[in-house]
Amino acid sequence: MPFDPLPPVASWRHQGARAGFEVAFFAAERGGCRVEGTTTATEDGESWIVDYLIHLDESWRTRSARITGRSGGATLVRVIDTDGEGHWQVDGVAAPELEGCLDLDLEASAMTNTFPVHRLQLPTGQAVQAPAAYVRAVGLAVDRLDQSYSRLANGHYDYAAPRFDFTCRLTYDRHGLVLGYPGIATRVQ
Repeated sequence: MPFDPLPPVASWRHQGARAGFEVAFFAAERGGCRVEGTTTATEDGESWIVDYLIHLDESWRTRSARITGRSGGATLVRVIDTDGEGHWQVDGVAAPELEGCLDLDLEASAMTNTFPVHRLQLPTGQAVQAPAAYVRAVGLAVDRLDQSYSRLANGHYDYAAPRFDFTCRLTYDRHGLVLGYPGIATRVQ
């Protein structure tokens, strides 16, 4: 079932694992969508800010991203490019460990869980593996995150990231944006 078009802006309050806020702006662009946002939080006594500009193609596959992170008095930038077929470059260097990933997942963001749900358009009852290029909030390290989504009824998906021994039930709205991410964030707009 397709989602309604994205609103121009959405925001989330981080709660549980961290305290903070995220705001994302969505705009259609030739051949896809542009997502621009900022997320800030304090987690385990460390504060950070992550700014992102992500370009998606018409199939919701990540095509490029520019991520700027500030923490511990340092500012870092990561430029990520992909061909949409699972081949990635990080700061201009091939990243074979990301081979096969079609999505970008920012540790700092609840919003990036929007991408695989839109891309996959799962029917109720179906589960799928959706590995992602995972960018850490502090230090902006990029590596592979194996994860899965299983669609339930009424905008609910079971999510699992075995590396972190993490599972939860995500709730999405009619736009395919996360409303509730238990222990992480809640949508406020």
